[in-house]
Amino acid sequence: MRVSELWRYPVKSMQGEQVDAAEVAEQGLAGDRQWAIFDTQAGFGMTARRSPELLLASARLLPDGDVEITLPDGTVAEDDDALSTWLGKPVQLKATPDVGIRRYENPEDIETEAEDSWQPFEGSAQAFHDGFTVTLLSAATIGARPMRRFRPNIVLDVGGEDELVGAAVRIGDATVRLTEQVPRCVMVTRAQPGGIEKDREVLRWIHRERDGLLAVGGPVVAPGRVRIGDEVVAAPAG
Repeated sequence: MRVSELWRYPVKSMQGEQVDAAEVAEQGLAGDRQWAIFDTQAGFGMTARRSPELLLASARLLPDGDVEITLPDGTVAEDDDALSTWLGKPVQLKATPDVGIRRYENPEDIETEAEDSWQPFEGSAQAFHDGFTVTLLSAATIGARPMRRFRPNIVLDVGGEDELVGAAVRIGDATVRLTEQVPRCVMVTRAQPGGIEKDREVLRWIHRERDGLLAVGGPVVAPGRVRIGDEVVAAPAG
């Protein structure tokens, strides 16, 4: 089992970037989910669950550690005003250290997403929740479905990642403890650039055949560098 792709997503719910190597620290891959857009009137962090148009923009990490956002029309968003104009409401891009309470919304009714089914919840500073800083998924597990729907950090060249839950694995110079499978929400159904259409059947499949769980994840227990081609092996005990 080896690393076939590495991905980071600097801004929550936007397209990310594929890299050949990345430093993995306690917070996960360097630059991954380190920014989010906040609705300054409603007070909620914005995600593609509620605002699918976020997935039509892309974000990349700059050499100085800042982030650059490219809007769907190909222009670079220079500031919050540009983001607000695009989204049609006052918004602010915030880095993780600058955010206090993170409030988001999720629909209880995943089929109709009826307005009265949207419920607020307090989010985490991590990509998924406090227990997940790195996620792994194989193409064998999802079949012909586009990998970008599921936004893992590490794509594996063979299947079998579910069997790794409960183990610590060495990936390149880093060690990750894979504690859980990843619960999925309506975000996986959203349209994305490159011909990925809206598809509710994706989430139905995950719930019907995988109990709502897809990919495995957990905390980083030893930082280090991960590269394409690195083998995923059991970490030494202790």
